[in-house]
Amino acid sequence: MSHANLPPDAAYAALQARDARFDGRLYVGVTSTGIYCRPVCRVRLPRRENCRFFASAAQAEAQRFRPCMKCRPELAPQDLPWTTADASRTLAQQAARWLDACDDPEASVEGLATHLGVSSRHLRRIFQAEHGVSPLQYLQTRRLLLAKSLLTDSALTVQAVAHAAGFASLRRFNAAFLEHYRLQPTALRRAGREGSAPPASRLRLAYRAPYDVPGVLAFLAPRAVAGVEQVADGAITRSLALVHASQRYAGWLRVGFAQLGEVTVELSPGLWPAVGALLPRLRCWLDLDADPAAIAAALGQVSGPAAVPGQRLPGCLDRFELAVRAVLGQQITVAAARTLAGRFVERFGELLAEAPEGCQRLFPTPERIAAATRDDIASLGIIGRRADSLIALAQAWPQLAYAHRDGTPEAAAEQLTQLPGIGPWTAAYMLMRGWSWPDAFPPGDVVLRKALSGDGPPLSPRAYQQAAEGCRPFRSYAVLHLWRHA
Repeated sequence: MSHANLPPDAAYAALQARDARFDGRLYVGVTSTGIYCRPVCRVRLPRRENCRFFASAAQAEAQRFRPCMKCRPELAPQDLPWTTADASRTLAQQAARWLDACDDPEASVEGLATHLGVSSRHLRRIFQAEHGVSPLQYLQTRRLLLAKSLLTDSALTVQAVAHAAGFASLRRFNAAFLEHYRLQPTALRRAGREGSAPPASRLRLAYRAPYDVPGVLAFLAPRAVAGVEQVADGAITRSLALVHASQRYAGWLRVGFAQLGEVTVELSPGLWPAVGALLPRLRCWLDLDADPAAIAAALGQVSGPAAVPGQRLPGCLDRFELAVRAVLGQQITVAAARTLAGRFVERFGELLAEAPEGCQRLFPTPERIAAATRDDIASLGIIGRRADSLIALAQAWPQLAYAHRDGTPEAAAEQLTQLPGIGPWTAAYMLMRGWSWPDAFPPGDVVLRKALSGDGPPLSPRAYQQAAEGCRPFRSYAVLHLWRHA
C-alpha cells in the first residue's frame, strides 16, 4: 500500500512512533491549532480526533493548514515515485518535476501543458488525481515553503527572498504569504530569531537515514576535478554557475554532513539569489530523497557482499559537466579521466573571483566548447575522436532532452547515442548520474559482467541483463554496489 493511501489509524501509529520512514511522505494537520507537521515532529502528540493526514505539504496547505515552526515541513525529504507503468501517472510526475524546477514567476498551466504536449484540461485532471492539488497550488506551496526556509535560515532581505523563491514582485509575495500562513514574512523572521543570533545563511536539507556519508565522499573524492571541486575533512566544496529567472549566477558552495538526518549547505553571496533553481539540483546531487529501505531490499537480490546501509547514488549539479566527464572517461581509469578533466577546465573554464583554494574555476559552458576546434581540445592530450564528440555534444546541447529532463530516460538515451562517440554504456552512465535515474544499467560493463558471473563462466549479454532484473527499479544502485566491491 502506498503511503498516500495509508489508513488514518496506521498514519496515527506512525505519528505516535515518530517514524522517520514516513518523513516527506506523510503530513498531519491538527484541527485544534490549524498547523501541519512532519511525522517526526517533537511537539506533544495531538489527539487522534484532531488529526487529518495528507500525502504532501501542498495537500495540507490546500486545506488551510499552516506549516509548523518547529519541525519545519520545508526541510522534509521528498517522496519520489521512481517508476510507474501508468501513462497518466508518469505525465503527472513529469509535470511535478517541471514545477519543482520552475523559475518563471509567470508560469501557467497552459505553458506547462504545451511543454508536455497535452491539453491544459487533461493536465489539470491527471495532476489533481495524482497529487491531490492543482498544478498552481503545488507550485505555490513549493515557493512559499522555500521562502519560509530562506526567511529562517538566511540573511537575505525579504525582497531578495521573494525573488529567489520565484515571485514576480514583493507585493505578490507578501500577499501570498499572508493569505496562506496568516503571517507577514517579517513577522516570521522575527519569530524565528527570538533569543538567538541572526543565522549564518546556511541551507538545511533533510534526508531519510541511514545515509552512507563515507561511501558518498569516497566515490566523489577520486573524481573531484582540480580547479572546480575538492573533497576534504568530511565536506565537499565546489564552484558552480547556473541560470535562474533568465539570469546567470556564479559562486561556490560547501556541503557538510555533521548533523544526523540533515546536510548543511553554505553558499557564497553570488549563488543565494539563485537558490530556487539550486535547491532541486542539490537534492539530486546528494540523493537526499532516496528510500533506503526500498533500495536495501533491491540490493538484497544481488549476490556477493551485503550492501552498505544507506547507499546513495551521487548525481551532479551540472549535467553538461557530467556529460563531458563521461566522454573524457571512456576506456581509461578514473585517475586519468580526472587529469584530463583538470586540463580541460584549466584551458576552457572561467576564473571565479574570491573562491576557496582548489575551486577557483567554473566548469566550461556548452557555448564555449561548441565554439572550440578539434585541435584546441586535442592539444590537451584528448584523442581527436573524443574532441569531436565533445564539440558535437556542446553544439547539440540546447536541443537535447537529456539537458532539460524532458520525456523518458529511454528517449533521452536514444538522443544521446545518436551523437558521435556516445555509445549505450556512456548514455546509461549519463542517465544514472546526470539525470539521477535510479534504474540505469550500463550494457557490456566489464566489471559488472565479471561480478555478476561470480566463479562461473562469463555471462552472455542476455544473461547479463537478466542478472540485474531483480534489482528493478534500483539497478543504478546495484551498479554502484558492484563497482564498489569489485
